[in-house]
Amino acid sequence: MLILSSFTDFIKKHDLFASHHQILLAVSGGKDSVLMTHLFKKSGFNFGIAHCNFNLRNHEAQRDEAFVKQLATTLNVPFFVKQFDTLAYADQNQLSTQMAARTLRYEWFEHLRQTEGYDFIALAHHQNDSVETLLLNLVRGTGISGLHGILPKRDFLVRPLLFLSRQQIDEVVNEHEINFVEDSSNASTTYARNKIRLNVIPQLREINPNLAHTFAQNIARFTETEQVLHEVVADTRLKIQKSGKDYFYFAIAEIEALKPKKLLLFELLKDFNFTDRVVEEILDSLHKQSGTSFYSPTHRATIDRDNLMISLLAVVAEKANYLLHSSAKEVAIGQQKITFTTSHHLTFEATPSKIYLDFDQLIFPLEVRFRQNGDKFMPLGMSTFKKISDFFIDEKVPLPQKDTIPLLVNGNCQIIWVAGLRQDNRFKLTENTKKVAILELLNQ
Repeated sequence: MLILSSFTDFIKKHDLFASHHQILLAVSGGKDSVLMTHLFKKSGFNFGIAHCNFNLRNHEAQRDEAFVKQLATTLNVPFFVKQFDTLAYADQNQLSTQMAARTLRYEWFEHLRQTEGYDFIALAHHQNDSVETLLLNLVRGTGISGLHGILPKRDFLVRPLLFLSRQQIDEVVNEHEINFVEDSSNASTTYARNKIRLNVIPQLREINPNLAHTFAQNIARFTETEQVLHEVVADTRLKIQKSGKDYFYFAIAEIEALKPKKLLLFELLKDFNFTDRVVEEILDSLHKQSGTSFYSPTHRATIDRDNLMISLLAVVAEKANYLLHSSAKEVAIGQQKITFTTSHHLTFEATPSKIYLDFDQLIFPLEVRFRQNGDKFMPLGMSTFKKISDFFIDEKVPLPQKDTIPLLVNGNCQIIWVAGLRQDNRFKLTENTKKVAILELLNQ
């Protein structure tokens, strides 16, 4: 085959894999994946074939499975097949049929890779697929990362046909009379990708007959531009992103100084899953009242005085109550734990993360919870009560952290300890103390 050297050159250029690696080929039976299979065979690479039967096209699905099985037998390579109830999976997980098939496919491929000893999974995407992906991303809305189309290599996925266009694949398949099976769903405009492929790209090709090649050049430029942006963002992150306990923060003044502001803040917050729209709202609210919050699926961004604080929702939402019994040695609270021991020695060390209490003042089980409206205690060294909310303000506790600080509560509802900050004066050791309770807050 004339394209054989181009195939191996592309693999070397992008460092997709080495000759000693074991590659698992995802083969549907269509001309793209079948051509990829023959190229692997003629190049002498070590590979096996995996085929997904999604049971979506009745007899066609069974025909495709039989065809790919025969191909593997003819080439004398390992063959793996799995049948999926795709529609049931889609319904159970509230996914589109396409997304369900994609999820099932990639999860199974990765399972095979790990259990059967393969190094990489090869997919038969070509230049036209990359064009379709780029156009879909543009239509749906994308950052600059959506402009690089389909990457040749990502984690354990490799795409060694990205040097070929759809037309080139057709020409090679026809010239060498390579057998394949046709998926009738490719002619349907039910799916968004097919609409792009069947309705949009033909119109664009009338304007530019060499569309795939032109887009390949554009994608290469976009990819290089993305690399430059990543370097700028990484440098900016090092300069302005600070870390606290269970949160990150950016000084609002430094956000205001970013140029271009929206692009760089979006890239800085992208790792925390904030959308473009939410980033706009944050920028519009930088000087609003302290406590204003914005949410992504995983994080909360909060305006806190002169900073924008970013905290995990899993930490913010941790509202469960925990019990500490007199016989227990510790109680776990998310990523932290409180250990519990006793002693008859009245010596102690002064540290906010470790407290020494009069054991006889404790009513078990003790409760560990987070702050509630109206909470108050008597800070060590004081003889009057103070609201927990006021105590946090005095201690300059950042807003996101206020919801993550455990409170140790006695059986009579008196707060014993704002863990890691201050114990209550009523439970301190005195000359009458006979037994000491020792509690310490630790990270797990």
